[in-house]
Amino acid sequence: MNGTSKPARISLIESLLIMGIMFSVLGIMIIHFRLAPQVPIILVFTGLLFYGKAKRFSWDDIFSGVVDGVTQGIIPILIFLIIGILIASWLKSNTIATMMYIGFQIISIKLFLPTVFVVCGLIGMTIGSAFTTVSTIGIAFMGIGHVLGFSPSITAGAIISGAFFGNNLSPLSDTSNLTTGIAKVNLYRHLKNMTMTCLPAAAGTIILLSIVGKSHKAADVNAIQAIMNELAVNYQISWVPLIPIGVLLILAWRKVPAIPTLLMSSIVAIGLIFCQDRAFTLSQLGNLLINGNQENDSNSVVARLMSGGGITNMLNSVSLIIVALALGGLLIKFGIVKTLIESLKGFIKTPGRLILATLMGGIGVNFLVGEQYLAIILPGETFKLAYDELGIDRKYLSRTLATGGADINSIVPWGVSGVFCAAALGINSIDYVGYAFYSYLNPLLTVILGFTIVTWKCRQHAVHAS
Repeated sequence: MNGTSKPARISLIESLLIMGIMFSVLGIMIIHFRLAPQVPIILVFTGLLFYGKAKRFSWDDIFSGVVDGVTQGIIPILIFLIIGILIASWLKSNTIATMMYIGFQIISIKLFLPTVFVVCGLIGMTIGSAFTTVSTIGIAFMGIGHVLGFSPSITAGAIISGAFFGNNLSPLSDTSNLTTGIAKVNLYRHLKNMTMTCLPAAAGTIILLSIVGKSHKAADVNAIQAIMNELAVNYQISWVPLIPIGVLLILAWRKVPAIPTLLMSSIVAIGLIFCQDRAFTLSQLGNLLINGNQENDSNSVVARLMSGGGITNMLNSVSLIIVALALGGLLIKFGIVKTLIESLKGFIKTPGRLILATLMGGIGVNFLVGEQYLAIILPGETFKLAYDELGIDRKYLSRTLATGGADINSIVPWGVSGVFCAAALGINSIDYVGYAFYSYLNPLLTVILGFTIVTWKCRQHAVHAS
């Protein structure tokens, strides 16, 4: 440290004041003025930077906090960039076009939104990755929804709800494995326990999506047929472009990590591009991967849907992740996050309150730091001994960490998941959060069961033990 003064401890009152100011600035500038989140986050970051200096933190300590925060996002950032490559290669290799064509043939307009939720949920369970689900089948559904006349916000909400539902119930999910690792719970006990909230939340989501879908005006059948004809004429629709999907599913089933799985699927798609177009050059490939697929006919709906992807189109999201994690790093370094979470300990006198405190800890970290893994790890390490002291099975801890971590992160506009979903689907994250029903229902049911069934079971156990 520079100088001899020790950094002053930041009190709970100060932490709450900082949090209140931070959320006020972010809320007003992002929601009211609809500014890009990077600008208000950098403004808050600047204020917090000098606040830390005023509290006698050295510049070395301050910047080490920034580095520690950003380091948490290195893997997600790499995944972002690779997803850009995957989307571009799938668009150019006709994979997305084929998925859309098949979708138009089998999907009912009346049941479109519930179908989107269920299909994304099943794929999420199969591959264990909400990110991959959103950025593959999710993009195809966005295109189908656009043609059918559904609001992009509503379609995105159905996609994200399904993807995170599937992620919660997949044994391949990194979220499931992280939460069970922290709670020291058997993975399949955890998954079985997750169904107690996930399935009712899924049913509620389907009902809400059905209600929202009823207000949708009937799509023009002739327009849909025209889109299908244009896809069939201008793109190579067959089973061959579906090979990259098969590669992705097989590697996911074999528990290959996300980065090599996405890269291999992209490589297979690139191979198909060269097979489909022998005149395609390496120079064109480089441009495709950097700038995405660009269709020339701006008047064609299909051409607009088939344009996108590429590394460049993900850089805006990457910049948001970096500044959000840098801000979160300062909040952790100054002890603000720790102070807020530990302040909840005085509240935990019953099983219901402990589960609520754990969930609130995850929500707080998600909104303060924007990183779902930290939103799982910090509350998990803070409260896990309290579950033992109150005689609560730790499977309830792992369930609460999953809902307060992964599910909530998807509806935080500057969270890693929220930013990723918005970028992959080409939508503002503020617009879809009101329709991601599952991400609200699952945490809510977790708390309700905590105050009812879990509390009752703990009382029964205490009676039998005595």
